[in-house]
Amino acid sequence: MSITTRAAVVESGGAPFTLTDVELDEPGPGEALVRMVATGLCHTDLGAASGGLPFPLPGVLGHEGAGVVEAVGPNVTGIAPADHVVLSFTSCGGCHNCRDGHPAYCATWLPLNLIGGRRADGTSTISRDGTPLGGHFFGQSSFAERALVDQRSLVKVDPDAPLESIAPLGCGVQTGVGAVWNVLKPRLGSTVVVLGAGAVGLSAVMAAALTPATRIVAVDKVGERLSLAEELGATHTVNAGQADIVAALAEITGGQGADGVVETTGSVAVLRMGVDALAARGTLVVVGAPPFGTEVALDVNGLIPGKRIEGLTLGDSETQTFIPALVQLVKEGRLPLHRLISHYPFADIEQAVRDMGAGKAIKPVLTF
Repeated sequence: MSITTRAAVVESGGAPFTLTDVELDEPGPGEALVRMVATGLCHTDLGAASGGLPFPLPGVLGHEGAGVVEAVGPNVTGIAPADHVVLSFTSCGGCHNCRDGHPAYCATWLPLNLIGGRRADGTSTISRDGTPLGGHFFGQSSFAERALVDQRSLVKVDPDAPLESIAPLGCGVQTGVGAVWNVLKPRLGSTVVVLGAGAVGLSAVMAAALTPATRIVAVDKVGERLSLAEELGATHTVNAGQADIVAALAEITGGQGADGVVETTGSVAVLRMGVDALAARGTLVVVGAPPFGTEVALDVNGLIPGKRIEGLTLGDSETQTFIPALVQLVKEGRLPLHRLISHYPFADIEQAVRDMGAGKAIKPVLTF
């Protein structure tokens, strides 16, 4: 018995999102059926839709879902119908990194979340007219009115928090916040630099503002985003279109360099500037992902003074503890996520994509 629902399908690389009816499987072992209330739109969705990732198309994307559980399959524990949930990434739960509290570094992360399009056992979760579609994106494929979700993607949240305002926690926000809290862990007097003031970068700025870091520098080419960064806690801004980033950061830090840098742009030129701007023993966190196979040249002797470069997936967060804490901070107004969000009806997904591409919307959230 399958479940018919309306989804935004991408037919082939570069094609638009088109609303069409699809069939979902009944929830299998360790799965739940979730009625979507809201879902964020992220650059990773656009990368897959463009054909830039080897995700099987036609398919259904979406990986920042929030909704209400309608039904659960066998062997699901801790989640029941009517629970409010935020959907995040999935993981196997059994490998070394999953057991060690680092599910974002699951041994099977890539096929389970980003490029496989199917369950771990190779079966499809979504079909259309009897033909399987690419699905299981981040264990959820939430660009649909209903989603079949892996238990390990589900995070039960406070039902008093409006789902429209917390949907982006599953990916973009926890990535930016985790870069600061889980990797950089700024100390009193630290300088944190955030390269790129999009949704992930501004989340990092908000997170840094909740630490004892004394200088928080946002770097971007768009003046409006730098103004917003200041309102969200940045103490300094650098307009990358008007200034030499490395020289500007040297001036702001009195020649010391930055203790922590979060690189969100995916530009290797910007990444290189970030490494050059690090203080001795400073750390740069690589968050922005350029196309697969991209390489960057580094000054090796410049690294010898204890500089660290650390790659990051999804904030290296353990979602079951991290996301409910973020929900609490959003509820209390201490993580003013609403400043990043623009809401769109699900049917207007193409408008949301255009506005995101034009820089008009920092974090589009589709509502159902």
